[in-house]
Amino acid sequence: MADRRASVRLRTTAAAVLVVAAALVVGAVTLVLLMRDSLRDGLENTAEQRAAALAGVLRTGLPADEPAGDEDDPGLAWQVLDRGGTTVRSSGPRPDRPYAVVTEEAGDYTVAVSISLEEVDDSTAALMTPLLVGLPLMLLLVGGVTWVVSGRALAPVERIRREVEEITADRLDRRVPEPPPGDEIGRLARTMNRMLARLADSRASQQQFVADASHELRSPLASIRQAAEVTRDHPGALPEGELAETVLDEAARMQRLVEQLLLLTRPDGPAGAPPPRDVDLDDLALAEARRARRAGLRVDTSGIGPGRVRGDAATLGQVVRNLVDNAGRHAHATVAVTVRDTGGAVELLVDDDGSGVPAEQRERVFERFVRLDESRARDAGGSGLGLAIVRKIVTAHGGTVTITTSELGGARVQVRFSEAGAGCGHSDSVFEEGHQQ
Repeated sequence: MADRRASVRLRTTAAAVLVVAAALVVGAVTLVLLMRDSLRDGLENTAEQRAAALAGVLRTGLPADEPAGDEDDPGLAWQVLDRGGTTVRSSGPRPDRPYAVVTEEAGDYTVAVSISLEEVDDSTAALMTPLLVGLPLMLLLVGGVTWVVSGRALAPVERIRREVEEITADRLDRRVPEPPPGDEIGRLARTMNRMLARLADSRASQQQFVADASHELRSPLASIRQAAEVTRDHPGALPEGELAETVLDEAARMQRLVEQLLLLTRPDGPAGAPPPRDVDLDDLALAEARRARRAGLRVDTSGIGPGRVRGDAATLGQVVRNLVDNAGRHAHATVAVTVRDTGGAVELLVDDDGSGVPAEQRERVFERFVRLDESRARDAGGSGLGLAIVRKIVTAHGGTVTITTSELGGARVQVRFSEAGAGCGHSDSVFEEGHQQ
């Protein structure tokens, strides 16, 4: 990992040096060319002025004496040429190459002024020397600064890496160091710490779930083992068939628990799940009410009206069953089931006349394996998973579930599906049959 960090550092430094080098080279070449052009233009202007002055003299006629020379400027020379191109007057030989020539017409004569460009070459050479020395020094400075700055910038990343390397499944309480807020690495560290906190919470929840599931499974297993040991050690102590009944009852209890656990651990929207379709929630409520009545529970269905939602009929039926069973375990005498369309939403209400749920416990009861009355819930066959399953299914269908106080004096569980379809149109005879007590 350290090699990778150094590689990033090296690539960053190399990229910075290359970019700066390209910019400096382009700038240096541009500077040299501009300076050469400027100096050349200046010399050519001088030659043009001299040519214009000589042409002004020649327009009055060829003087008997040669015009004044250019002793003050040895780099400049002039010639006067006739129409045949013959030199009739000159200041002397042309300067050594390189030079530039400027001509000016003056009647029957042409003035040619030559000026040396040696000054341009000397100035260019004088500028090239500091550039050739300064550019490499500048690149070394840029590379050094980039190397140091990138090393300091990556140092927190290395500290984070070392800390993450020490974090294992048993040490999710550890956190990575957070640099000062405001920069990207600081935000990365805080994001990682939030992720570690979520992982720690998930692991704690998983461990608690496994512990609770093990505890729930231990009870029916212990009952089966106790009955088997009594039958083995004391033949005839138990009535005939009681061992088989005990095994069947406790096995059924374990089966229900396992099925509920599988439902809770299944992700929402599993592959192969049936597509959502219109489901008549009132039909599900009436069916569960009839089942509960056969088990001896008094269920009031007078509040069930048309209500249709989009979803999976099987899992929505599980919601209604769990709520009715939960209300039946806590009711003194009566359970009331209501389905109503409130305009844009469909609600399922399940009330009981029991002791209710304290306000401070109304969110907690939706957690796994939570039972407010441990002894009664266990005797009645409750596993503490029913309401957790209800919330999972309802949430997957885009709904909400809450607990309030019922008009019957006990608890009211309210399920609300905010994106319901149109109400269903059943005949009155169906509801009259379902509303009978």
